[in-house]
Amino acid sequence: MTEPLWQPSPARAAGSNMQRFIEQVACELDPQVRDWDSLYRFSIDQPEAFWKAVWEFGGVVSSARGQRFAEGWPAMPGTRFFPDARLNFAENLLKFRDDKTALIFAGEDGVLRHFSYAELYREVARVAEALRQVGVEPGDRVAAYLPNLPETVIGMLAATSLGAVWSSCSPDFGVQGVLDRFGQIEPKVLFACAAYRYNGKNFDCLGRVRELAAQIPSIEKIVVVPYMDPAPDLAGLEQALTWDGFAANSADTIDFAQLPFDHPLYILYSSGTTGVPKCIVHGAGGTLLQHLKELMLHTDLSRDDRLFYFTTCGWMMWNWLVSGLAVGSTVVLYDGSPFHPDGNVLWDLADEVGISVFGTSAKWIAACDKAGIRPRETHELAELKAILSTGSPLLPESFDYVYRDIKPDLQLSSISGGTDIVSCFALGNPLLPVYKGELQCRGLGMKVEIRADDGRVVTDETGELTCSQPFPCMPVRFWSDPDGSRYRAAYFETHPGIWSHGDYARLTPRGGVTIYGRSDATLNPGGVRIGTAEIYRQVEKLDEVLESICIGQDFDGDVRVVLFVRLREGVTLDDALRDRIRKTIRANTTPRHVPAKIIAVPDIPRTVSGKITELAVRDVVHGRPVKNTSALANPEALAHFADRVELED
Repeated sequence: MTEPLWQPSPARAAGSNMQRFIEQVACELDPQVRDWDSLYRFSIDQPEAFWKAVWEFGGVVSSARGQRFAEGWPAMPGTRFFPDARLNFAENLLKFRDDKTALIFAGEDGVLRHFSYAELYREVARVAEALRQVGVEPGDRVAAYLPNLPETVIGMLAATSLGAVWSSCSPDFGVQGVLDRFGQIEPKVLFACAAYRYNGKNFDCLGRVRELAAQIPSIEKIVVVPYMDPAPDLAGLEQALTWDGFAANSADTIDFAQLPFDHPLYILYSSGTTGVPKCIVHGAGGTLLQHLKELMLHTDLSRDDRLFYFTTCGWMMWNWLVSGLAVGSTVVLYDGSPFHPDGNVLWDLADEVGISVFGTSAKWIAACDKAGIRPRETHELAELKAILSTGSPLLPESFDYVYRDIKPDLQLSSISGGTDIVSCFALGNPLLPVYKGELQCRGLGMKVEIRADDGRVVTDETGELTCSQPFPCMPVRFWSDPDGSRYRAAYFETHPGIWSHGDYARLTPRGGVTIYGRSDATLNPGGVRIGTAEIYRQVEKLDEVLESICIGQDFDGDVRVVLFVRLREGVTLDDALRDRIRKTIRANTTPRHVPAKIIAVPDIPRTVSGKITELAVRDVVHGRPVKNTSALANPEALAHFADRVELED
């Protein structure tokens, strides 16, 4: 059997929140629950007892919970959780009001700002009162076109304290990308920044804000955060005020609106690469309960921790990160490039502020490895106890890199879920060992199963990742989808009554999960399904290859595998390198995985949240238009693929 890369010490496991939760469940609910496996079975077999236990363990603040656990159980979709509950999301994130540090912010310029929980509460009170004064009510939309700033967190808490619905985009979105999102939901108030900084350069935002104001008539007030511009020019923005001008009141208390469990909290967006983004509405109670479960139990977060995730406000990991406030942890925010002035900037931050849980993307970890960054040799990382990775499958070689070159004694949690559920289906576990290439376990309360094409549930075989039991963080609905038809088509069309997530995965005999990529990007040469991550793993072992993207091209009545590679500077893709790539893939996978064509490109298209977009490349290669290039951070990269693929070798 494969040896684990890490396993918790007996003391660490015994002191974890997960172990404490097991003991509480065993004492109060089910004496058969004695370890992780029995706890997971309990969470699936006794969902009412489980989710009520999470509510109590997480210390959910509410004016009412009610006796009913669910209405319509077990319909998917259709189940409503805790239908009699009344609560407020922001109140739960602001239940601590002491002098402990709540937020730490760092930007590229290195300036640090700190907010205690007491200071955060007071700032939110002022902004909430200002929103109330301009007429914001429950159900109104408040949008943000902001970097990852403290003001973004404050604005979200202020809006949701009133029952408004929060939605955000990062300022690297172009005007059309923002219009595709905010234009659909018609916000009443827009928070925006004057400018932002990335990779050593300042970028003005007010020109784009003026265009947005002209094209979204629902916007009644614009609040400009003077980030990177202490005296922004608001000419042409009659409805605009600076942050300080907007919040110029003396409010110091918050009247938290008590609302139903499924009252809309966030609107998040699908990537939009195949059309206008879907507007996914998430409920307050489901988001809160799921995040408490994942942060407290699976991540083992406590008030003593400092939680960091490298993210923008256009990625769901921002929403996940700020929920760390509900645990009373210190949330660390960073805005800027993770490689400016060099690849050590985030490790420097980890040392400077004592980050204990460090979250990032799989691509960033791989890029650090390729760049020769060795934090174990250059940094203390004394407080670091866990690294989280998501966004794409974490390659097995990246597991080796973390334990060899970052820190040997930490929990590496590759996690997987998505915008669709604003959380995870599979993630870490402080009681379990870490095995190379595997996510440690399925999430508690998530009846995750792998299904073959014919619908059979399979173990230790690849197939579609599904969930066959309702869970609280399912979307409330899609925006502008009155009959729910688009919502049902997105998740329940393949297997009626069962959530199909769109990931190609395998459940291992020891209960871990391996993700092979998106199932809609799965390759089918000769009718055999292949996950693209299996190819990336082998190709990106080679020092010459910085990153790659792989598609299936319709060819001669079948599908052939075409691999594109971005090479290290100075490297040429010659026949010898092509041969090495093919031999590496063949030796470690199967002949079906070996690409028919290997082509060098100078750039690879990715969404604004940093994910490579295989579907857009596939469309370009087949001569089909890409429906929404505004969803891409670098749409110009698509031209490289249109120019370089011939039908014949």
